Amino acid sequence: MRKLACYLCVCVLFIVGSALHATIFGKIQGIVHDPQHRPVGGASVKLQAVTSDWSQTAQTGDNGEFLFTSVPFGDYRIAVTHSKFATSEQTVTVTSNSSPVLHFPLAIATLNQTAVVAGQAVVANVDSVTPTTLIDRQDIAQTPGAGRTNSMAMIADFVPGAYVTHDMLHMRGGHQVSWLIDGVPIPNTNIAANLGPQIDPKDIDYLEVQRGSYDAGYGDRTYGIFNIVPRNGFERDNEAEVVASFGNWGQTNNQINFGSHTKRFAYYVSLTGNRSDYGLQAPIGQVVHDAESGYGGFASLIFNATSSDQFRLSASLRQDYYQIPVDPDPNSAGNQIYPSYGLHDAEREPDGYVAFSWVHTFNPQVLLTVSPFYHYNQASYNSSPNDTPVITNVNQTANYAGVQASVDTTVMKNNDLQLGTYGFVQHQSNSFNNTFTDCGTSCQNFGPSSGAVTGGLEEAFVSDR
Repeated sequence: MRKLACYLCVCVLFIVGSALHATIFGKIQGIVHDPQHRPVGGASVKLQAVTSDWSQTAQTGDNGEFLFTSVPFGDYRIAVTHSKFATSEQTVTVTSNSSPVLHFPLAIATLNQTAVVAGQAVVANVDSVTPTTLIDRQDIAQTPGAGRTNSMAMIADFVPGAYVTHDMLHMRGGHQVSWLIDGVPIPNTNIAANLGPQIDPKDIDYLEVQRGSYDAGYGDRTYGIFNIVPRNGFERDNEAEVVASFGNWGQTNNQINFGSHTKRFAYYVSLTGNRSDYGLQAPIGQVVHDAESGYGGFASLIFNATSSDQFRLSASLRQDYYQIPVDPDPNSAGNQIYPSYGLHDAEREPDGYVAFSWVHTFNPQVLLTVSPFYHYNQASYNSSPNDTPVITNVNQTANYAGVQASVDTTVMKNNDLQLGTYGFVQHQSNSFNNTFTDCGTSCQNFGPSSGAVTGGLEEAFVSDR
């Protein structure tokens, strides 16, 4: 009880000066026993990622138990070996904040052994009441259109209740969703004005989608949570990849990426470019002035400084451009009122973020994560100076800077306790200007209006499982 009291004191003090953490990590624990269900100590346990070379090893204690902490969510194979027993393997899927418990019954080793490979049924996640969908890099690559830079098919094709309408992703009837990159929330109050993607689908290793009944660390004021583990280079060995596609409507989507790793360091870097003559997909038969284009870069770094300290960095910078479609039908309602419709409006959306995380393992029962972040986002709608009947210019620019942190600990063996806080400061500036051009000298135009506001958010949470 004295140790528990010390942990709680440290956590309370930590909440005062830190920030909330929405983790990408889970942990895997288990027990190894012989055919008589007696614990097997000294067995070697290897945890291996299915989609990369990332791995960890451990040994069972005298009680036959093993534990892996700070395991990024995804699919894994676990192999248990011992000189006196036959090797045993299992597969497991880890989601954020999950703690699957595995049992490995070992059979006595024989001289003539037969290896049997069998599929395993998908097991429901009993660690959480949150409906969760886990999408991996192979799912995205094998789904037509899901890997395009501006596509949301990676979500709409796999997640119940998710769909795209008027060029925005909706879930459960709303479009206010939250994106987390490497477990770090990327706040964005321009979400109803932005059309550009938060991350390129080709840069994703795993995408975890949560849709309701969220943990305390997330709150419940969002329609969906997209938690992304980006590609990190552990699947590479000094390799590069070139991806290119071409299609109708002048569509092209291209990327070049590099990645590699050692036992302590992994990196992944990509550059992308895309364009199409059919960008906003207006619901009319013939569309003109509807091109889109974009380019950007992404980087992910992981450095294991010591056996207890890991540093993670994710950074992105993008520029997207959308033309606003024009209806060429002379009989349409708009063109009957304004026969000389000459709209040449466009939307420009630059976006960039940096998210850094320090993950420290005090011991197998206590994990600390600290994550400062910065996000810049702009939505700029601009009209041509020759537009009729009105020239409209709107600009929304937002800067966000914050930090989040959490302490995850196992209390009295049967409870997983998580405490943390989250906060950021935001500066938002908006400008708006309408100029009417169809009323000659009788027009009464007013000058542009603008405003700026600075605000902040502070939250704290506690969760026990």
